[in-house]
Amino acid sequence: MNIYPAIDIIDGQAVRLLRGDYEKKTAYGSPLDIALDFLAEGSKRIHIVDLDGARTGEAPNLGLITKIASETGLFVEVGGGIRSLERIREYLDGGVSRVILGTAAITDPRLLEDSARLFGSRIAVGADALDGRVKIKGWRDDSGLTLDELINRVTGCGIKTVICTDISRDGAMLGTNIPLYKRLKEQYNIELIASGGVSSMLDIAALSDAGVDGCIIGKAYYTGAIKLKEALKYDN
Repeated sequence: MNIYPAIDIIDGQAVRLLRGDYEKKTAYGSPLDIALDFLAEGSKRIHIVDLDGARTGEAPNLGLITKIASETGLFVEVGGGIRSLERIREYLDGGVSRVILGTAAITDPRLLEDSARLFGSRIAVGADALDGRVKIKGWRDDSGLTLDELINRVTGCGIKTVICTDISRDGAMLGTNIPLYKRLKEQYNIELIASGGVSSMLDIAALSDAGVDGCIIGKAYYTGAIKLKEALKYDN
């Protein structure tokens, strides 16, 4: 299983939100400094979300994110407000390893198809769900799709990597949704990365046992509930 410590960015600062609520955020300082800490701990990967971009569709933190990619040399995947081929190219040309389409994967089927054709495995789709319904635009709006409908659309375009967040668990330190991820892994031929609620080493072990391909560690790292070096023992 691949371990992805996470950095969420608002106004150039690393933050964590509670269940996606921008009014319930905690700031943790410089994203670059945190990324360098991940590198020092032995991480191979970083998961980054531009929360400003997710809300506005712009990319105010693009320069910061590409700097993180260049200065760490790690596998960096990034999502948040990426809604055009031009933006995808900016990130990939800037050293980002993989781009995550969220809102655009639903609202712009042509972009989904074109990005899959042009960039292949460097594209992933973020499936952010609450009670089985996919949310978009920074988790504010209902997409009109169920989680399963989105995954079927994604796999139909040839995209293999799905990053699935259970919004109800995100940032809440309540444990991750093992039954959901186990079902998705058994039902679909995808590279499944689990996000939301990973709050202990027991969660990481359970995701590994369920055959999940990747695991994103967010708030639990920042609170000290999970030590990155310990989590990396599960890293491929």
